[in-house]
This record gives sequence, structure tokens and C-alpha cells, in this order.
Amino acid sequence: MELKADIVIRGNAVFTGTSDVPVPASILIKENKIVKVIESEDVSDYIDHQTKIYDFEDQLIMPGFHDFHIHLLMGGLLNDSVRLHLARSAKEAAQMVKEYADSKNDDPFVIGCSWEQNEWDEGEPHRFYLDEVIPDRPVLLYQAEFHSAWVNSKALELAGIDRYTENPPYGEIVKDENGEPTGLLLEHAVGLVTKVLPISLEVKEKLLNNFLSEAVKCGVTSVHDLLRIPEMSTEEAELYAGYEIEGKLTTRVHFVAPLNGDLELAKSLREKYKSNMVQFCGFKQFADGVTTSYTAYLLEPYTNNPETKGSTVFPEETIKRWTVEADKEGFRVRFHCIGDGAVQLALDSFEAAQKENGERDSRHAIEHVEMIDPNDIERFHQLGVIASVQPEHINVTARDVYEELIGPERMKHNYLLKTMLDQGTKVIFGTDYPVVKLDPFPGIYRAVTRLDDDGVVWDGKERISLKDALLSYTSVPAYGSFREHELGTIEAGKLADIIVLDRNLFEVPYEEIKNTKVVFTMVDGKVVHEIVEEVSL
Repeated sequence: MELKADIVIRGNAVFTGTSDVPVPASILIKENKIVKVIESEDVSDYIDHQTKIYDFEDQLIMPGFHDFHIHLLMGGLLNDSVRLHLARSAKEAAQMVKEYADSKNDDPFVIGCSWEQNEWDEGEPHRFYLDEVIPDRPVLLYQAEFHSAWVNSKALELAGIDRYTENPPYGEIVKDENGEPTGLLLEHAVGLVTKVLPISLEVKEKLLNNFLSEAVKCGVTSVHDLLRIPEMSTEEAELYAGYEIEGKLTTRVHFVAPLNGDLELAKSLREKYKSNMVQFCGFKQFADGVTTSYTAYLLEPYTNNPETKGSTVFPEETIKRWTVEADKEGFRVRFHCIGDGAVQLALDSFEAAQKENGERDSRHAIEHVEMIDPNDIERFHQLGVIASVQPEHINVTARDVYEELIGPERMKHNYLLKTMLDQGTKVIFGTDYPVVKLDPFPGIYRAVTRLDDDGVVWDGKERISLKDALLSYTSVPAYGSFREHELGTIEAGKLADIIVLDRNLFEVPYEEIKNTKVVFTMVDGKVVHEIVEEVSL
């Protein structure tokens, strides 16, 4: 008896991920799997009166996007928040916060993000600006790179922070000349406030619903949740699993645990969460901070602040020991590394694990890799380490601001893409949502053009092809998840995670990439988003 498909998706431009360009094809789907891909018009032998047929003609059909680096509930929380990237002074930012807060009178706290004082004409982040406009509710405003926060006096009071509060490890409560907190919290000091914000289960469910709605519209069928920062609590896993059981989880979620020497928690998570839709996928930890606050760990001092080169979050020997121990138990480790010193430390740690435990298919990863010493580039491929990068980040901080921080020479080794690909490194894309939006298309645009929104080119030699950019968002993250046998390409036997775009990216000017919309999203064989008509038999 001939196979009869439940669904047929066909079109003139199917990018399977196994060839350089799209091809005309029909994709046959039974239950949650792709059972056949045929490059012909005639599908009559594979359909009956129950088969649903979608014909997308010249629109691009491709595997679903797989965002390798997000902070899921943080993103849901900040989806409905005040964004301050357009503010050009502390006072202007505070006024924007007030206007937003006035529209959210019932919310117990006010949250916002994306302020960047390096682009302000005047003022420093200080609680007084916020107290003037919102004295009665806690206010928490994340800086553009989410490694510092600006809060008001009510938030400090809620967290019990005063002049006598000591700095947490790898964090600073900034204080004025009189010893009073200014309302600026750096690195892990942010956690003193975030851990006491009242976020109920009901709120978390609302945030997850908001995220899932956004993800299907963006064509994001899989994600890696690197958790809320800086706490990195794994408690959300139970929420994700519950949604899967109820049939409400429309995006695959892979999540991590904090690398901190505790292997028992990870062992239990590995055993418990290994389903089709929710999987535990190893450890993640911060090796350093971010460049704009001088907490990224550099090999040489900052150009405009030569008294510091940043520092590691934990002692270097501790990071190496934790890595070796985790690797020995078969866990994958991922490190946040912005500075070239942090990247080198992570590579050294992975090399130490390999020497101690022997070579294996570990697929360890370094997140961001914004700056890299030229001598370390080839080590990624030699050690089998994945580079997990976020191309849209070149649009977060102005290039001249970045160059002022690290100087022109180190800018030559910043946000490398083509160089690493040419060296054989597996390069995976993500957004770091909510640092930038979940929408994959701006990041793809940055990767193929190296242009920011001001029209400034960030080293044009590092442009990559559209095909490579799409693979870095589909098949390579499937490999990074140890799921290349079931995700990432459109092939027989793979799970049916398929999206359709409103235009064929291979046939439009690159400038159009940013404006692309997803018109159809299928996850695990189920249509979860569509702006199309079904074709009748």
C-alpha cells in the first residue's frame, strides 16, 4: 500500500539545507515526521481526500529557525516593557519610564531595558532621576547588554540594599562619595533585586504564552534557554514540561544548569528532561562580563581605561576544575566570553578537560566570542569547540564607542564570522533575546552585510554567504544540540519543523532581509502559525 501523507508542503523554492540553493520540491509529512521529499510536480500517488496541501509557489520554504542563545522568561517579561535605546540623557530616560509606568498602573513593579549611557549627552544613571517620577513602585531598568541595572530607591528598599550592604562576588553596588547606593548595580549585584521581584506562577505562564506566540510568528521552532541572569535558576523546566504534556508547547526548549561544581542537580535534570520538546542540554556559566562596563576580561588593558583589563567571574583554576569535572561526566559546557582573555580561558579549560578525560564528541561551546586573540582562532576547530555568536549585537553598541574601548587593532579581531568558518569552526547563531529581539532576520542581515543601522561597516571581509547564515540558524544548531539526526534540515526521517517566508531571500536584495515575515510555521508536524490559504483537492 502506497504511503498517504497527512500534509504536503510544496513550492518552487525549498531550501532543504542540503544544497546550496532552493529547489522546487514537495515535502510529504506523516504525523510529526518528514517521510519523503520529492522534486517533481506530481504528488497524486501520495495523497488522498484527507491530505492537506499547501502550495507556496515562489515563497521560500526552509527548516525552522533554531535560536541557540536566549533568556526565555526574561524575554517574555521584557516584551511588555519600556525600551530606552533612543534616550539621550538620564532625565529623558526617566521621563520615558514615567510615561510607560502611567499606562501600567496595576503592575507591582516597572521594568525596562536597553539604556546605554555611552550614548547619553548628559547625566549618569542615578536613583534620584527615577525617584522623581516613580517613588512608590520598584523600578528595574537593564542596561543594553543586560550586565548592569539602574533602579530606584523603592527597588533598593525591597532588596534590603543600603550603605552597609556589601558587594556580592563579581558584582558591585555603586555608591556615591557619601557611601550611599546610587541605584546603579553591576554584574551579579543585579541579582540582589531580581531575586526579590514578585513573579508568580500565573505571571510566568503569561510570560511563556507571550514568548510562544512571538516565537511561532518569527519562525523559531527550537531554542536554547540560558535562563534568567544572573540567578540561572532551572525551576522553569517544570513549567515547560507541563506545557508539553498539555500540548501547549509550540517551540522546542533546550535548557541548561549553572556550572558551579554541583553535578548531582545536572544528573537528575538529564534523566528527567529528555523528551521530544523539552531537553536538558548541559552547563552554562559566565567567564567574564561585558566590554561597555569594563568587566569583559581582556588579555591587555582597555584602550581608554588602561588601569584595568577586566576580570573573570570566578578564579581561573576554579573554572578549569569545574569544566574538567563536568566533562568527565559527559556534560557539555558553554561559557559566556566577551573578551579575548575570557575566550582563551575557556579554550584552555576545554583543552584541560580533553587532556584529563580523553577526546570525545563533547561539542562544548563559547558564547558571543566578541573578541578573540588571533592565536586562538584555529583552536576552536582543533578542540571541536562551537562558536555561538549573535550577529545582531553589532547593532547594540556604536562602532566608534566600541573602538574607543578596545582600540583599532583589536577591532580587527572582533565579531569574526568568515574567518572562523574558513578555519572549519562550527558557527551557530542566536539573538541573546531579549538583548535584541527574537526576530532572526536582522541577525541574518548583519551576517551577510556587516552593516549596522547607521550604515557603518563592521569589517566587510567578515561577510558570509546567505546559505551559511541560514545554516548557522538551522542545521548547525541542530548539531550543537546533538539532534542533527532529527532536526535542522528538510530530509526524510527528520521531525517536521518547517517554516515559509513571504519572499525568497535568495532572489531579493539583502536590504529586504530585515523586512521579511514568516507566513507559516510548523512544529513537530503541527501548523502553529499561518497567514495562508489551504489548497483544496
